[in-house]
Amino acid sequence: MNRQNCVKHHVKHQSNGPSTSNLNMKQLKEFQVSRRSMLCATAVGFGAVHCAGFAQARPIRLIVPYAPGGPVDVTARYLAEKVKDSLGPVIVENKPGAGGNIGADAVAKAAPDGYTLVLATSSTHSIGPAMNARMPYDAVRDFIPVVNVANAPSVLVVGASFPAQTVGELVSLMKQHPGRYNFGSSGIGTYPHLTAEMFKWRAGNLFAVHIPYRGTGLVITDLVAGQIAFLMDSVVSAQSHIRDGKVRPLAVSGRQRIASLPQVPTFAEAGISGMEISNWFGILAPAGTPADVIQRINREVNTAVKSPDLVERLQRVGAEPAGGTPELLRDTLRAEYESWKALITRLGLKPD
Repeated sequence: MNRQNCVKHHVKHQSNGPSTSNLNMKQLKEFQVSRRSMLCATAVGFGAVHCAGFAQARPIRLIVPYAPGGPVDVTARYLAEKVKDSLGPVIVENKPGAGGNIGADAVAKAAPDGYTLVLATSSTHSIGPAMNARMPYDAVRDFIPVVNVANAPSVLVVGASFPAQTVGELVSLMKQHPGRYNFGSSGIGTYPHLTAEMFKWRAGNLFAVHIPYRGTGLVITDLVAGQIAFLMDSVVSAQSHIRDGKVRPLAVSGRQRIASLPQVPTFAEAGISGMEISNWFGILAPAGTPADVIQRINREVNTAVKSPDLVERLQRVGAEPAGGTPELLRDTLRAEYESWKALITRLGLKPD
């Protein structure tokens, strides 16, 4: 029996439910949804490439645990637009606050049916747990990794009117006037916070006051206004402000220069070693989400991040498409947790 006939044979012997002629409209709808779900599960079990039933019952909610306009938000909206034909409507919902913990916690407590997901980051699932033992969720136990969407290097930026033109000049100013200059981030324990702390440490244990905000977009506003001195921002969110001349890029993280900012040196080129880092943006689902649903979403997102148009859009704003298996994302979470935990312990950082 070939695969197609086997699926038909299985459906034939599993569909002895009520006759549709004896159902009212509500019962008919429920029966159709149940039958479609069973067909989907059968198709997945026999290795089908596409199963249309999953995302048609209602839209998927993709929670972004940060304010609109930031790098995670931009990536989520690009992805939602790309997968709408394969997964159905994907509604991006912003739930900022507490360094991303509020949005992530909402997903941890959501029904494990695949219709509520979070676009998590190093902040919510590596740095946060490493820094704060009293997290509202367990980053490992309460979630299932689905797929890494993109990796985003960071860029050190200052306001256009700030006197430093290079990393060396910024470091010199901070050494001459300890405590005069401050920096912002999207919250305590977030990726921008910890990467700035790493920069301070790698540059010679510089002293600068940290000012947490509720989103990266808000930090940019005060940076442009001269209320804070510098920011370690994702290239994704800083790109437009750099292009408009509102902020000045001094260096980028990672091992090589970024195609979208070819004129900006790496930290290594600027004389600061140990800054070869990037933030991951990965989709996670609530614990208990069925394996076939996880695989379905993983498959469609992997297809999306390999498409030339999405690759071009992400690279244009400074993000590198990722993809991969759920297991690969799980291993990334664990490795990054250990790495950031070591830095946090070394510097004696506290959640508040």
